[in-house]
Amino acid sequence: MSTTMRAKLQVSMVQEHMGWVDPATGQKPEKASETLHMHAVCKPTYADSEFDEDNTYARMSPGATLTIHIANPALWGKFKHGDKFYVDFTPAEH
Repeated sequence: MSTTMRAKLQVSMVQEHMGWVDPATGQKPEKASETLHMHAVCKPTYADSEFDEDNTYARMSPGATLTIHIANPALWGKFKHGDKFYVDFTPAEH
């Protein structure tokens, strides 16, 4: 199967979620997950003469948001505000 679309997204926020505190034991909360908030790459304004890669993506997909909840501890801390990623959309088999 081939990719039908590629987007270029930028991390706008990484939100940490803490686990519940057990009042009986006084156990401190531990990190339970992260939520990534991403948006389509863009600049506040583009001149017609600006043809960098972000501009090309912004012209074809001027608006996009993606939120991903990550429960895998091996991935926590791997995504930082401002990081950019390609996201490929490939049809999944049924």
